[in-house]
Amino acid sequence: MNNFGLDIWSNKNFIIEDGQIKLNYKCMPSLLQIVEDIRLNDVRGPILLRFPHLIKSQIRTLYSYFDKAIQQNNYKGNFNAVFPLKVNQFPHAVEAVTSQGAQYSYGLEAGSKAELILAMSKTPMGANITVNGFKDKEMITLGFIAAQSGHNITITIEGLGELETIIEVAKECDLKVPNIGIRVRLHSAGSGIWAKSGGMDAKFGLTSTEIIEAIALLKDAKLLNQLNMVHFHIGSQMSDIAPLKKALREAGNIYAELKKMGATSLKSINIGGGLAVEYDQHVMSSARNYSIDEFSSSVVFLLGEIMNAKNVEHPDIFTESGRFIVASHAVLITPVLELFTQDYQEKLLNFKKNNPPLIEELIELNRLLNNTNCIEYLHDALDHMESLLTLFDLGYIDLQDRSNAEILVHNIIKKALYLKSANPTDELAQLQVKLQERYLINASIFQSLPDYWGLNQHFPVMPLHHLNTVPLRAASLWDITCDSDGEIGFNPDKPLYLHDVNLDEEDYFLGFFNVGAYQETLGMNHNLFTHPSEYTVIIDENSYEIKNAVESKNILEILNTLGYDEEEVFNKLKNDLSNSHFITEQEKNDTLAKLELFLKQNGYLRTTY
Repeated sequence: MNNFGLDIWSNKNFIIEDGQIKLNYKCMPSLLQIVEDIRLNDVRGPILLRFPHLIKSQIRTLYSYFDKAIQQNNYKGNFNAVFPLKVNQFPHAVEAVTSQGAQYSYGLEAGSKAELILAMSKTPMGANITVNGFKDKEMITLGFIAAQSGHNITITIEGLGELETIIEVAKECDLKVPNIGIRVRLHSAGSGIWAKSGGMDAKFGLTSTEIIEAIALLKDAKLLNQLNMVHFHIGSQMSDIAPLKKALREAGNIYAELKKMGATSLKSINIGGGLAVEYDQHVMSSARNYSIDEFSSSVVFLLGEIMNAKNVEHPDIFTESGRFIVASHAVLITPVLELFTQDYQEKLLNFKKNNPPLIEELIELNRLLNNTNCIEYLHDALDHMESLLTLFDLGYIDLQDRSNAEILVHNIIKKALYLKSANPTDELAQLQVKLQERYLINASIFQSLPDYWGLNQHFPVMPLHHLNTVPLRAASLWDITCDSDGEIGFNPDKPLYLHDVNLDEEDYFLGFFNVGAYQETLGMNHNLFTHPSEYTVIIDENSYEIKNAVESKNILEILNTLGYDEEEVFNKLKNDLSNSHFITEQEKNDTLAKLELFLKQNGYLRTTY
């Protein structure tokens, strides 16, 4: 039995019980039951499930480990955190973040005007707002308005031009000046594919020379008392903790030097994001070489050590880890529409009264195959298949004979794989790869898993059911877009094996996990497939409640988002149908009703391929 690496990536949030994957929380509902409940309302296509309790668990974990490190190291500063909205701006994700983080005064980070407006409207008073990224005068003025409204906001400057604009707005507006942060450009760079945020060639931040000039500008403008934060960020999904330690030493010393230069209001260091999530489901791979315990302890210890050596007060510590907070809270569920070797079912055999001798031998091999002889019979079947293909090319057998041979050999291979599943041979493993099954999923990889397509970022994937039986089919996953890149191919180094199911008799659902960070905001409408239908699931001791249903856009809504006039499109279709001379009036009415129904459904497939 395969647990699909559950013990590696799930952080004990999910368990396998009674052949199904279940939430390891309170009444422990199965994902399959939740999906079946939703589908009772005629919902088709992919489904995104949100679990707010998993966000609360991650926020609690982050705060508790930093609080523990602060106590153990006799650190005098406090810990604070904000959620970067770029990671997931969808309403019910943000609602879950703010509601579950309220008791911790968990704040929000904005990187654009729209995100800043969202942060101002959603951040509880008293919680922190940080503003990063490039800013114009309007965006900076919005920061002043946020401060005037009572928000605890810090505008992080990415360049001297932004600081000059802050000074300009402070002179022009009779508004409260927000806190000011300086993003420092460190020599230290991060690790992994998102490491470009750090290093001297990084996109953001001030050099040492520019920092000194910034201090002079703030003094001249009598705004130095508004400087309260030093900020750095060396990359998302940090795989190695060593670069972080190096960056902490560099940023910590810059902070201490600025305090000595007269920046007495400076009180916090923002270490950015980067806390990694485990996406891999294979033992030989790992997304990070550290734990949350080591991460928090390293940050607190190193900053405390630097400040003690410099005789500087311990700063408050800020983090902006978004992936760590929300990745686990969302699960994408996709129905499998088609198995492309389903045509090899035994019920499709169609023997003749007199079959070629090699076909008769394959019939016997298939009938008599058992655990003792399966390897020998497998070899015989493969040899017969080669001979039969040669006979077909020479015209000695017909297409029906070839079809029968393919079905028989395919089933012999499947039986051999099953019989030897407890002790597979290298030969069988190679056959699995060669004869892998292609599972057509009712989803778009470009829409729902863009990081897989764009960055080869893998996500844990497993069936929701059949988990008490051994999955034997080497699986590649095809999405329903008309793009050959819409595929998660079988990787022998990180293999995915799924079940051989009869889709004529039952549904088969796959779950993609840890998709709550970036995938929704980066998803593209390739082939006009839009965001999946989404649901929030609230779980208590006795039952669960499905809330916040947001169905995927229907076809007319999809066209409308691109700028097409819904009414114009529909009227054109309606008029073309009305003017048709090929059908009766009754047929026109029936067809129009069907057309209206289709246009009000989402763009995903509703039936098998």
